[in-house]
Amino acid sequence: MTSYERWIAQFDTWSASDEIAWRRRLRALCRKPLISVIVPVYNPDLKFLEAAINSVRSQVYDAWELCLADDASTDADVRPFLEEMARSDTRVLTSFRESNGHIAACSNTALALGSGEWCALLDQDDALAPHALAAIACEIAEHPAAGIIYSDEDKIDAEGVRSTPYFKGDWNHELFLGQNFINHLGVYRASLLQEVGGFREGFEGSQDYDLALRCIERLSGEQIRHIPRVLYHWRMGEGSVAGDPTAKPYAQEAARRAIAEHLDRRGLAARVEACPEKAESHRAIYEVAEPRPLVSMVIPTRDRIDLLRRCIDSIRERTDYAPIEFVIVDNGSTESETGDYLRALEKEIGARIVRDAGEFNFSRLINHGAREATGGLLALVNNDIEVENRDWLREMVSHAVRPEIGAVGARLWYPDGTLQHGGVVAGLGGIAGHAMYRIPRGHPGYFNNMFIAHYCSAVTAACLVVRKAVYEQAEGFDEVNLPISFNDIDFCLRLRALGLQNLWTPYANMVHHESASRGHHTAPEEQAQFFGEAVFMQEKWAPELFHDPFYNPNLTLNWPGFDLAFPPRHDAVT
Repeated sequence: MTSYERWIAQFDTWSASDEIAWRRRLRALCRKPLISVIVPVYNPDLKFLEAAINSVRSQVYDAWELCLADDASTDADVRPFLEEMARSDTRVLTSFRESNGHIAACSNTALALGSGEWCALLDQDDALAPHALAAIACEIAEHPAAGIIYSDEDKIDAEGVRSTPYFKGDWNHELFLGQNFINHLGVYRASLLQEVGGFREGFEGSQDYDLALRCIERLSGEQIRHIPRVLYHWRMGEGSVAGDPTAKPYAQEAARRAIAEHLDRRGLAARVEACPEKAESHRAIYEVAEPRPLVSMVIPTRDRIDLLRRCIDSIRERTDYAPIEFVIVDNGSTESETGDYLRALEKEIGARIVRDAGEFNFSRLINHGAREATGGLLALVNNDIEVENRDWLREMVSHAVRPEIGAVGARLWYPDGTLQHGGVVAGLGGIAGHAMYRIPRGHPGYFNNMFIAHYCSAVTAACLVVRKAVYEQAEGFDEVNLPISFNDIDFCLRLRALGLQNLWTPYANMVHHESASRGHHTAPEEQAQFFGEAVFMQEKWAPELFHDPFYNPNLTLNWPGFDLAFPPRHDAVT
């Protein structure tokens, strides 16, 4: 038995008690909106289509209608089968197109059949969980302003065996530009679909993606709701995208056209390309307006000029961005070679050398450097960082200048080629942990998340870019309570509290020789310091550490994360 099969057996197997609990919850609703389930049909495997229809008919929620539109199937058995389904239940509605118009046109025909306030999209060979529409109805009741609702999903084979669960995060616009994670189960307010004109022909294969992109433009992030439950089972079959994401290459081209048009409608200067590490995913490359803003590189250091020299040389030799100023915060260096090197930097590149001889307090050093910086953007860079790709800073700046963005973090690698930083998950390991820690190069991470730029709760200050005005608005790093550890996590959480999003990008790559200059803190007094700062974080940020919006409650908070949670952290249905 796989771990997912064991998880299903314990937490996601439909039972009589589950049905009682959901019916009790439904009885408490003030109203039950009609949900139209939209199914375009073309030459289906009738066994799977029947299973899809039965999954709707067996819903514990009864205020639904099933809208089946046949796209001129050439299989003569399809029409009588659909007609029999309609005769057996008055809630099953059918339409038969005279000519084949492909999936977008057929989906619009199915939409025209519906009269519900909400529309749920279902493919002809997939299946809904018995409580899918009940969970949707309860979410609508709790969030009446919602416009889109989506859920977690898994895959199901011909024998009905479930696998590959996708436990998604809450709404994450940047990740959505890389992949359509709304996908299944996607539920839309019917009036919203009418406003955008339904599905667009010409985007076949990515018609759902294009639809969602046009809909989200009319909604706030709070109106896009995520239900962290597996409500949809995606059928794997020969030639299906569920079984092979590259099965329909035309869909990827259509998706990138839809994303590019979405960005253009939002007034964003950007181009869309295939994700270089995963062709079926996408990358939005934002332009940086001219004149480019000055970036102040704030680099705290103490002796170890071998590290500092390698860091600065790699920035100077492997960065295609200008203008840059170097702000070196010297925390009491004593070696004569260090003084000589810092003086040379002042003379040769105009580096600003900030002297801070106090005891080591990382937060104070960063704040000191930030005050001395003259750039509109701050790049916080550890002295043990080594740049890899030349466009790293242009990439980070292109995000940091966006008004909705707080801190931008990079993809950091250990010298042995394993991942050091893939963004930060709040609560992972107790306080916070780096996502996908120690995976090897080329590993996609959790559903390709290490190949796609995305929002996250926090990023490490080992390499972080932020607008100086935003840094000052958040009052910088906490020198008093967090002098050594978790200061970057606290800073990023405060940025989120200001309504900003923190973003991690895989397109800024560096080697991080972590703690090479000062080592790891193992002395008793250092461990006590760490413990005290951990307690401060737990007391200050307890709700955020228990629920990272970008990390699903069905995934464990035990290190290193991204495995199944036993039990899940979402509320039980009672």
